[in-house]
Amino acid sequence: MLYKQIINCFFIFSNMNVTKLNFLLLVLPLCMVLKAQKTNLAISNSITDEYFGIKVTDEYRNLEDLNSLSTSVWMKEQTKYSLSLLRNIPNRQFYIDKRIEFDKKQSFSITQLNITDNDIYFYLKRLPQEKTSKVFYRKNFNGIETEIFNPESFKPENNKKYQINYIKPNYDGSKIVIALTESGKEISEMVIYDLVQGKLLPDILTNCWPSDSGGISWLSDNNSFIYRYYPIIDPKSPLFLKDTESVLYKIGQVSEKSNILLSRQNNPDLKINPEDFPRISLSSKKSKYIFGQISGATSFKDTYYMRATDSQSNKKWKFLFSKDDKVSDFIEKDDNVIYISEKNGMNAIYTTSLQKPDFQNAKIIVPSISDEVITSINNLKDGFLFSTSKNGVEAKIYLYKNNAITLLKLPFPAGNISITTKDNLSNDFWIVCSGWKNDSERFRYVSLQNKFIPENVAPVTEYPEFKGVLIEETTIKSHDGLDIPISLLYNKDIKKDSNNPLLIYAYGAYGTNISPSLSKTYLFWIQKGGIVAVAHVRGGGEKGESWHEGGFKATKPNSWKDLISCAEYMINGKYTSKNKIAIWGASAGGITIGRAITERPDLFKAAIIDAGVVNATRMEFTPNGLNSAKEFGSLKIESEFKALLEMDAYQHIKKGEKYPATLITSGINDPRVSPWMPTKFAAKLLAYNKSENPIFLKIDYEGGHGGDIPVAQKYDNVADTFAFALWQLGHPDYQLKDEAKK
Repeated sequence: MLYKQIINCFFIFSNMNVTKLNFLLLVLPLCMVLKAQKTNLAISNSITDEYFGIKVTDEYRNLEDLNSLSTSVWMKEQTKYSLSLLRNIPNRQFYIDKRIEFDKKQSFSITQLNITDNDIYFYLKRLPQEKTSKVFYRKNFNGIETEIFNPESFKPENNKKYQINYIKPNYDGSKIVIALTESGKEISEMVIYDLVQGKLLPDILTNCWPSDSGGISWLSDNNSFIYRYYPIIDPKSPLFLKDTESVLYKIGQVSEKSNILLSRQNNPDLKINPEDFPRISLSSKKSKYIFGQISGATSFKDTYYMRATDSQSNKKWKFLFSKDDKVSDFIEKDDNVIYISEKNGMNAIYTTSLQKPDFQNAKIIVPSISDEVITSINNLKDGFLFSTSKNGVEAKIYLYKNNAITLLKLPFPAGNISITTKDNLSNDFWIVCSGWKNDSERFRYVSLQNKFIPENVAPVTEYPEFKGVLIEETTIKSHDGLDIPISLLYNKDIKKDSNNPLLIYAYGAYGTNISPSLSKTYLFWIQKGGIVAVAHVRGGGEKGESWHEGGFKATKPNSWKDLISCAEYMINGKYTSKNKIAIWGASAGGITIGRAITERPDLFKAAIIDAGVVNATRMEFTPNGLNSAKEFGSLKIESEFKALLEMDAYQHIKKGEKYPATLITSGINDPRVSPWMPTKFAAKLLAYNKSENPIFLKIDYEGGHGGDIPVAQKYDNVADTFAFALWQLGHPDYQLKDEAKK
């Protein structure tokens, strides 16, 4: 094989003199641009491990070494070959052109809106023609907009494309923290803009990840904040994501890292593991308490607290509640804690004193609500709000005031609602409502008038092209008779004749809801005559913690079996047929998609797995692996090892099986799912697959887990997915010419 010949040549010439070696290094890139063929298989160095008497053979363990020349060359060859076909699919540009066209309709977009106690609005804004968002502020909703910070001006000497992935102003709006990252790495640097002085301060904080670590908490002095510090940020280091610390930083101090408030080394009595993430939160400047949590890839967390006045002293943390109390959200109210708990299988709101907490005998103040899951709780001056969801797709808001519960009438029915309050300073609050086919709309609830008033910072865009789209929320029977929610999106004029291209999206992990939000990708698919199905499989949180536990460790097979049942339902209902189904998932959804195609390869024509967990038995050996073991299981526990082996799609690839066309993607800078995992899956699938369906590996060498990259790069990546799926499902507008396939 050409690939192996290139590598062999390299090792032959490696003993030559420097001049000849330099010549080889000039020639090697030319060899790499040659088209990779299906016969260009990866080198296999098989290793067998044994766990609890069960032998597990790993044919491509060698590909885990990303520093290996043979591995990197093969990854690049496969990526180039994949792109050479994907980028030549007719009408691929349709998706990109439509996204740009719809961006122009919107005129500009607003994200990460923050409102201070004194009504200063901070947000990220991007115009359609811009590559990235900038930071703006206005002194009130109707105030004059002023640009604060453009990431393109950050460290221009580095020649890197920085993205802003987090902002947080202090309470009076005099300063704002801005976090920046590049090439999808997510790990960030934080700068501080001083609005009084009208400039960036010299403080630059490195080794942080506020977008995924609970953000920062400002102290009441408006000059200090708490954030999580990551001692090691090199993904190649075995210490990456280990022994992180919650620290207090005071603006202008000499040392970047200051007072450690919560860490494994600083708090040995709390028995924090190296992979645990210590997190500290402070709800408002008037909070009497600060809360410390030992967090990570878990729904519930061990939680401690102390008085806010003790945060800069050596006072010890006091225990509040354990993860076994199954507290999903809580607020501080006077000297009480009000919280949502899933304990004993009952989703309800309780309260107990913070002076003498007693979670065993806590008072129920909001009992369980039939067919609804209480999902969040938010503080108000004279009470609190809580939101609920039915099947993850129908949201409601309730007001608790004077010991009475009132269901608030929403401006319009919403599939998903996010709530922002001023904590205990006001009874007014804001909501953002969204749905599958409507743009998000923002409203302010004026408590004195008892009504919602539109308050959109960005204009709400109408999309008449989607007026004919129907939303069908229904349930189907899974393999064990349980009702599985499924969201169907299709044109009202669709014919149920088994010929419709069907795109099924599924995730099913970490208790995460796949709630309704405007997805232009889905709507463009429908424009092309297709149907979209969002399968709310077990492992998610659509029906509460019991739904999560139904696709968790030993019960994980329910995730892909639910997906299989959804596909069969669509076939039996004449919506589509086997050769017209593409399934799509990302990250932990790689388990669901990967195992669906390895268990029922006959049922699907195409699959897309983005940065997927497709080699679960090796997840513990990734930087985030020990944390992920809390969700998927550990090799050290026999029952959990068996669960990992069962959910490992890589280990279930069979020689001689005919697999669907598969697009497997990753980002070289992915800090969550190491890029060698999708690479191994692609290598084995290529070697074992006996169908004529293509198997593509595509590595984004300027990206990570999928986010924190320029808009044009995002559109380009999704365009590959969109075109690949329609090509494989036989859409006449997306068929490659015969010469392009060669």
